[in-house]
Amino acid sequence: MERTIKNQVAIVTGGASGIGLATAIRLSSEGVKVALLDTNEEGLQTAKAELSSEAISIQTDIRSEESVQAAIAQTLDTFGQIDIAVNAAGIVGQTNTKIVDVPVSDFRKVYEVNLQGSFILAKTLLPHMVKRNYGRILLIASIAGKEGNAGMVSYSATKAGVIGLVKSIGKEYAETGITINSLAPAVIKTPIHDNIPQEQIDYMTAKIPMNRCGTLDEIVSAIRFIVSPENSYTTGFCFDLSGGRATY
Repeated sequence: MERTIKNQVAIVTGGASGIGLATAIRLSSEGVKVALLDTNEEGLQTAKAELSSEAISIQTDIRSEESVQAAIAQTLDTFGQIDIAVNAAGIVGQTNTKIVDVPVSDFRKVYEVNLQGSFILAKTLLPHMVKRNYGRILLIASIAGKEGNAGMVSYSATKAGVIGLVKSIGKEYAETGITINSLAPAVIKTPIHDNIPQEQIDYMTAKIPMNRCGTLDEIVSAIRFIVSPENSYTTGFCFDLSGGRATY
C-alpha cells in the first residue's frame, strides 16, 4: 500500500485560520496540493502565502450547495482529483446562555454552518471519490458533541449531529476505499475562542484532566494520520483529542 501523501490533493474548509490553516500548512509541508476554502477572501490570500506546495484559494460559503459544488469543480479543474477533505469550518454561536435565551436564528445559523455544511461537503465530494475507489473525509466535531457543554446548546447539538452523520455515511461507503471519520477535540486554542467568554473557557478547561488546552500542533498531527493512506481500517469513527476528558 502506498503510504505517502505527497502529491495527493486536499480540500480544507475553514482554511483561512485556526485548525483549517494549521492543517493546510502541515499537509502542504508534506507535498500535498491544497485547495483552501473559506468565506474570508482576504484571509485566504494571507493563508495561501503560508503554504509551501501548490495551492489555490476559493471563497466558499459551506452553507450553500451551489457554492460548494463550484469550489469542488474548480479544485478538480485545477488538480484533476481530490484525495482528502478536512472540514474545519465551524462557528460556536451564543455561549454561556441557557436554551430558553437562545434565539432560533442563532441555532439555525450554527446548524447551517456546522451540520448542514458538513452534509453538503460530503454529499458533493463522495461521487468523485467513488470513481477512484479512494478518499479520506474528516469532519471536525467536538467533545461538546459527545458530552454536551452547558451554555453552548447550538454548538453541542450540531457537533453531535456531525458525529451521527459520520457514523451513518461511514457505513454507507465502507467498501469503497473511502474512510469517513470525525475528530472530537476538547478546547484547542484557536481564534474561534476569542469570542467565547472566559467563564465558558474556564468551564470547559476544568473538565480536562490534563488541565490545559490542546495545541494546534497536537490536533494537526492527529488529522495527518486520519487522512493518510495508513488509516485504512477505521471509518465511521469519532477520534478523541480531549486531554483525558472523553471516557467512552
